[in-house]
Amino acid sequence: MPRVSSNHLRESGKPPSASSARSSKTSRPGWPEIIVGLVVYLIVGFGGISLFKQLSLDPVVYGLILTAWTGVATLIAFAVAARLRIRSLSAFGVRRTSVRWLLIGVGVGLVAFVLKSLAILAWVQITGDTNNVQDVYGDGARGGLLSLVLSTVFIAVFSPLGEELLYRGIVTNALLRYGPFAGVVGSTVIFALMHGINNIFPAAVVAGLATAEVFRRSGSIWPGLVVHFVFNLPSFLLMVVFTSTG
Repeated sequence: MPRVSSNHLRESGKPPSASSARSSKTSRPGWPEIIVGLVVYLIVGFGGISLFKQLSLDPVVYGLILTAWTGVATLIAFAVAARLRIRSLSAFGVRRTSVRWLLIGVGVGLVAFVLKSLAILAWVQITGDTNNVQDVYGDGARGGLLSLVLSTVFIAVFSPLGEELLYRGIVTNALLRYGPFAGVVGSTVIFALMHGINNIFPAAVVAGLATAEVFRRSGSIWPGLVVHFVFNLPSFLLMVVFTSTG
């Protein structure tokens, strides 16, 4: 399996030369993709949630829908933004990677999971906010074995896939033209703010930094998806266990 050259994204921190301006315009995302992607996500994501709240759904059904909806909204947003100018998915980091980078993703995900726990504890100590806005996801997992399996797939695979395509494949990728700091930190701020100012915010900051840096160095979304999977899965399973026994 061929390795992806890190030059793909290292060079993206520099403005394109005149000779490469034409190919750069059509081979990588930019501000049009960022703006369209985020606007579509806000409309589909938050619009859908507002609609579902009015339907008086069964708690399990409602929880399953919301667990899946982040993935639905981000995938739609990515699909719309990606069709603006660019036709090759490789321009968004959808490219083969090495086993080494996938294993690195596992390690980074484990470290990020520990750092996330510490960040949330610090947030609670500073703000006093103990309300978990994602408790509804646990409701979706408590309808039996099928709902547990679906919730796990949604939270650990489906939603991370959509978020990696939108926030790393488009946002991080586009901002890296202004340098590593702008690409990694800038996209992390956007990613975290999209999760709201709550006790999920510090977790989103940790996830954003970890996945954006892995994307920058690997040139592929797949190692970051592994990071995201390892980052999400233990938290979700722990949340289901504690809410079921509490």
